[in-house]
Amino acid sequence: MTLAELEKQRAQSLADAAAAEDAAAIEQVRVRYLGRNGLLPAIVKGMKDVPAAERPAFGKVTNAWRAALEAALSERLAAAGAARRTEPGFDCTLPGRWPSPGAMHPVSRVIEETAAIFARLGFTVADGPDIETRFNNFTALNTPEHHPSMDASDTFWLTGDWLLRTQTSPVQIRMMTQFPPAVRIITPGRTYRRDTTDATHSANFHQIEGLYVDTRPVSLADLKSTLAYYAKEMMGSKAGVRFRPHFFPFTEPSVEVDFSCHVCGGKGCRICKMSGWIEIAGAGIVDPRVYEHVCRARGDRAYDPEAVYGYAFGFGVERIAMIKYGIPDIRWLYENDLRFLSQLA
Repeated sequence: MTLAELEKQRAQSLADAAAAEDAAAIEQVRVRYLGRNGLLPAIVKGMKDVPAAERPAFGKVTNAWRAALEAALSERLAAAGAARRTEPGFDCTLPGRWPSPGAMHPVSRVIEETAAIFARLGFTVADGPDIETRFNNFTALNTPEHHPSMDASDTFWLTGDWLLRTQTSPVQIRMMTQFPPAVRIITPGRTYRRDTTDATHSANFHQIEGLYVDTRPVSLADLKSTLAYYAKEMMGSKAGVRFRPHFFPFTEPSVEVDFSCHVCGGKGCRICKMSGWIEIAGAGIVDPRVYEHVCRARGDRAYDPEAVYGYAFGFGVERIAMIKYGIPDIRWLYENDLRFLSQLA
């Protein structure tokens, strides 16, 4: 390439830069002339073929061309940006779009409200690991070896006697083996069972269980008054509770606990299936055999069944949330759909 041809190419590149009207066109010019495979790098590589006498002048023109083109492209890019900022209908002085404020998830909200309600009754929150032992999850809770809940079709078993806890009751065992009475706790947390996911079941869900053990007499009347207070605080001042006889391995006597329907006030509706009551929790007086397991684990008689009294209860957090907020499908709580969650803000 001669100096005349080089000058012609320089003039053409500057004309192309001046004609580029937006960022995309400017980038095309830059790549064509200055990119890795562009014209200027190719010319520099070919300078070895230029006669030695012409090489200094050739290099001087090439360097000047590069500087001029880079300056022209920068100028055009700045001009294009300024033009975009002053387009009709765009006011750059307006504030930006801020994300809407977040809201607490219904499950977290129920847990927080429940903890606050029971705190007013003297209960503290206790926590434990999601991976538990057979002893804490089943044996100490007086669950017989042949109980169906211990089958691999119901429980996520890990290595040996380790498993994903099926309830938060193991935290009660941990607290009693570590601390002497009195114990007054609630145990919110995540639990796991081999349930097929549908509108009312999930393999992963949350529970809140409670335990009150003392050396002073504790009766079903105390349990009922505690849950009645919780029902009124959580569901409304007109909510009531009723007990129905039931069976649980770790309580004796055992009861199912129903709250009066907060939607119809006990008159009957589709929420309570026209009964006026909604099944909420399982509860009862702690079975003496649970105390015996705790005593053997502790190596003392701090929880002698003849000397301590207590009650326990437990309910599903998702169930409370679904009833309180009118959520028909438990899966909605886990899909993270902001259209749904924003309605509960």
